[in-house]
Amino acid sequence: MAPGRDQMHGRVLVVRSGGTPTRPLPLDDVRILAVEQYGAGPFGSMLLADLGATVIKIEDPRSGGDVGRYVPPFQVGEDSLFFEALNRNKRSVSLDLGTAAGREAFRRLAANVDAVFSNLRGDVPDRLGLTYEHLAAVNPSIVCCSLSAFGTAGRHRSEPGYDYLLQGLAGWMAVTGEPDGPPTKSGLSLVDFSASHAAALAVMVGVHAARRDGIGLDCDIALFDVAIGMLNYLGTWHLTGGHEPERLANSAHPSLTPFQNFEAADGWIVIACAKEKFWDRLPAALGLPALASDARFATMADRAQHAEVLTRILSEEIRSQTVTTLLERLQQAGVPCAPVLTVPEALAREEVLEREMMVSYRHPVHGEVRAIGSPIKVGTERARPRPAPERGEGTAAVLRSLGALSDSEIADLGRRGAFGPVSDGVPGATEGAGPDTPAPVDGDGDGS
Repeated sequence: MAPGRDQMHGRVLVVRSGGTPTRPLPLDDVRILAVEQYGAGPFGSMLLADLGATVIKIEDPRSGGDVGRYVPPFQVGEDSLFFEALNRNKRSVSLDLGTAAGREAFRRLAANVDAVFSNLRGDVPDRLGLTYEHLAAVNPSIVCCSLSAFGTAGRHRSEPGYDYLLQGLAGWMAVTGEPDGPPTKSGLSLVDFSASHAAALAVMVGVHAARRDGIGLDCDIALFDVAIGMLNYLGTWHLTGGHEPERLANSAHPSLTPFQNFEAADGWIVIACAKEKFWDRLPAALGLPALASDARFATMADRAQHAEVLTRILSEEIRSQTVTTLLERLQQAGVPCAPVLTVPEALAREEVLEREMMVSYRHPVHGEVRAIGSPIKVGTERARPRPAPERGEGTAAVLRSLGALSDSEIADLGRRGAFGPVSDGVPGATEGAGPDTPAPVDGDGDGS
């Protein structure tokens, strides 16, 4: 049997690409409590789970758990393919952190993990006791990472935020789409996914520092910060040189020509001359040799200055050829290019399988789930994927094993409302309710 994590902690079996059992995954010794829901948080913690971390997902029983469970399409009861796409290889524990008993159970778990990862409004981690200040007493080396819309400090920390809002707020929409069209959102949740990568990195940097120093810390990741950070050279051009970025036709690069989409006779193609050597090869490959000696296009700066006329000449020729013909000629000449594909076409590419970017497993409701694999390849070991957890399926087992709680202690927590409203009338569902007791947190994975 392959070495790996035991079922109690949700550990995953490890296989090489060819199926031979081998060493544990890189993060096999990392344990994380994830107070998360919707998209950004779950995606970030799944990246870590795919690398072997034990990720214990804390779900609020009063709200039916992660709202992602109910996102259509392909949704049945508490199972959805949206939830599956973001939560494989995790365990689920139901805890009502709005009760004293729920927070008590959480602290018992926190004493034996490396990190607490949350994606809530920036003011909520402190109210729920998810910060280093609150948890250092039970675990001096714990790392507490908050992923929120606007961070845990600042005037906007209590405001909710979603990927869509941040793409508008950070200027992304102003540089996306056609010049005569409206500001446009990316077709993907790029702020969420980028912030997820940043948060996953922050967690592991924090764990490294905590293991080195014996002292934990807080990590503060904001969707806003990530979105602004990704303006990168556009932002530097503006802040230093006063440049004002704008939308360009056919998704053209702001400074490199040709580097954009072109319409062919039967579809679209991307041509990317990011270096002089690629431009040197392009005219002959397209059957336009005269362009190579045209002084207007001699250098990057020249081509940028005469971008409109150069693009018009190239577009006329490219429209007369098929995508297949263009790809053959350009690839043979060593000019970077690619067809513009639909999502189904992209997922049908042989590279998807070659690069292990598709995983599959059996699910009790959805049958065979074919999902997108992790882009992070560390070593040759890979996780054998497990379905996303049923809500609360690991509550008792994780509390016994990780929290070192006895059955009687677990029963007492239940009577006091730690796992949701008590149906038999025993007080506890709202025990401790009052001005200082946090209400259930309603929000999504984007930090609301």
